[in-house]
Amino acid sequence: MDGGSPLERLLRRDRVITIAGVVALCLLAWLYIVAGAGLGMNAWEMTRLALFPHQQTADLTSDMSGMDMSGMDMPGMDMSAMAMAAEPRAWGPAIWALMIAMWWVMMVAMMSPSAAPTILIYARVHRHALAQGQIQDKLAPTGVFMAGYLLVWLGFAVVATALHWLLEREAFVSATMMSSQSRWLSGIVLIAAGLYQLSPLKNACLSQCRAPTAFLARHWRPHAVGALRLGALHGAFCVGCCWMLMALLFVGGIMNLVWVAGLAILVLAEKLFPAGQWVGRAAGIALIAWGSATLLV
Repeated sequence: MDGGSPLERLLRRDRVITIAGVVALCLLAWLYIVAGAGLGMNAWEMTRLALFPHQQTADLTSDMSGMDMSGMDMPGMDMSAMAMAAEPRAWGPAIWALMIAMWWVMMVAMMSPSAAPTILIYARVHRHALAQGQIQDKLAPTGVFMAGYLLVWLGFAVVATALHWLLEREAFVSATMMSSQSRWLSGIVLIAAGLYQLSPLKNACLSQCRAPTAFLARHWRPHAVGALRLGALHGAFCVGCCWMLMALLFVGGIMNLVWVAGLAILVLAEKLFPAGQWVGRAAGIALIAWGSATLLV
């Protein structure tokens, strides 16, 4: 067997490269987060389980700021770094760059799994158009499509970093644990996220993400420029769908692996499960109840 024509072999290789690229990108992003995102922090030590995380964060920050840890020896922990983190952080250019990179890579890790079907369908649509003689590009510009998608999330990362800086400066978010230490912030964000889950705008954006074939049929553009625009448009719908869920990282902890993984799974379920829209609505009701309880404790 010769494995098909040269064109068929080329297209088959294109499909394998696309899948391998998405998987590798996602794995590298997760490794970067687990390694501390270049911030000198241990993501495992910042991962906690608590019904009301702001209480734990506030207590820990208060305890650390009142302790002299310079002479303490605790295996696996850089106590001088943790003591410095208990104080307000000086946000110079290097910190801004690291924070933007952290937020961006985190979005890549959380969003790539749910975006993978759209990327693969895009490559398939391109192959179909090639077979029909509608285009001449031999390889689908899936990398360009992904670049457009990720550039939108880079914009989100810049906005999230600016908000992070503001909340940390006003002491709503702990510099130590990078999570809310304010009952009001936690409660309001939880309730707002829950309400957004039930909103028409959320439903409209989620509908676009849940129907990648219809999305591509409606907005398809050929060639690399078209791929970039299409990827950016898909990214915009994904941001519209998930931005309030990402804001929940301020509540549970931006480097809290349980929250990062949990939100990634929720996003995946919303977009890919047959009853995904109902999963999102149930999550919205739960978030409203959780936020209301948070305001009362």
